[in-house]
Amino acid sequence: MNWPPHRSEERVWNPRERHGSRADRTLDRITVAIPPRIGQLDYDPTGPVARAHEAALIAIARLEAGFGEHLVPLADFLLRGESVASSKIEHIDAGWRAFGKAVAGGKASDDAKSQLAAVKALIAMVDAAGTGSVGLDDLLEAHRLLMAIDYYTARDAGQLRDVQNWIGGSDYTPINAAHVPPPPELVADLVADLLVFVNRDDLPILAQAAIAHAQFESIHPFTDGNGRIGRALISAVLRRRGLTRRVTVPLASVMLADTGRYFMHLNRFRNGDIDTFVEYLAVGAIHASEAAQESAMALADLPRRWQDIARPRANSAEETLLAALLETPILNADTAQRIAGTTDASTYRALGRLTDAGILELLSESKRNRIWAATDVLAELDALSAAIGRRTIEHI
Repeated sequence: MNWPPHRSEERVWNPRERHGSRADRTLDRITVAIPPRIGQLDYDPTGPVARAHEAALIAIARLEAGFGEHLVPLADFLLRGESVASSKIEHIDAGWRAFGKAVAGGKASDDAKSQLAAVKALIAMVDAAGTGSVGLDDLLEAHRLLMAIDYYTARDAGQLRDVQNWIGGSDYTPINAAHVPPPPELVADLVADLLVFVNRDDLPILAQAAIAHAQFESIHPFTDGNGRIGRALISAVLRRRGLTRRVTVPLASVMLADTGRYFMHLNRFRNGDIDTFVEYLAVGAIHASEAAQESAMALADLPRRWQDIARPRANSAEETLLAALLETPILNADTAQRIAGTTDASTYRALGRLTDAGILELLSESKRNRIWAATDVLAELDALSAAIGRRTIEHI
């Protein structure tokens, strides 16, 4: 389908300071990419793209209806998995043990805190979309949550950029950059136009999410965090249109499996090849949804497996904790006691028995905040990402 490509404009380059190579220091002109306004554009997939789009909608609906409505913990599981995978695309990878510490409020690495911030940002985006629309304030709040963990990034958190940025190339100038987004004075209008597109109800749902994401990445409206917020926007569109109500389709794992292909499709979109990117996301959604169903079945089987291993006494603290582990796989002593509804001593004994049985793992031995995790649940996060990666490499 015909879609307007980005146009190029030459602009004066006036850096505040001169750093880098001689080429960096002497650069005085740059070429920026200006995305088209898409707020009122229409898109109707045809042929193989339309068939992939329809199959993706069916796969997502099957995941939502088959497990999203009946396996409550799946919602948090998929949301966390999507946020962690999205962070890994940006080379932020703490590992699930460190991530578990951050979730429970323990002392955690910067990467773990950043991954948890990505979870909060995604929740904010999806919750806002669930009210019926996505506004600029919602984007800014999600960005604030994402970037607030670090002093330096927090200075630009929750506001559109007022400087020129670029992707790839030199650390100092846009020389040899893979993409130079529009200058800052155009960003606000382009974002406003994008949000018009996002809040329409007359477009094919997954295509709308794909185009919105690619357009967002092309605008690159923030100084940092654009990739994670842009991928969260996909989930927000699916939620706003009502395709998902509880589950989060783990599409970031598709992109993570082959980031080169992902970036290649974004570049094709900028050249006006919209069908390729829509088909890429649709096929990815099929694989992600099918793999998520397999993870859902594995998760649903865990309580029975845990019961067979631990064989807790009826009405004991162990039995109560086991029943809650799928929904609360990471917990500290206070959370465990609240769930068990018993004394400190009884709760600690129960935690100790479940740890000895290999159901729980002690992530932090800090006397002030000991943290346990249900290893099977967190290991399934890695298993899901790996399964999506295998499907993606084999079929996309």
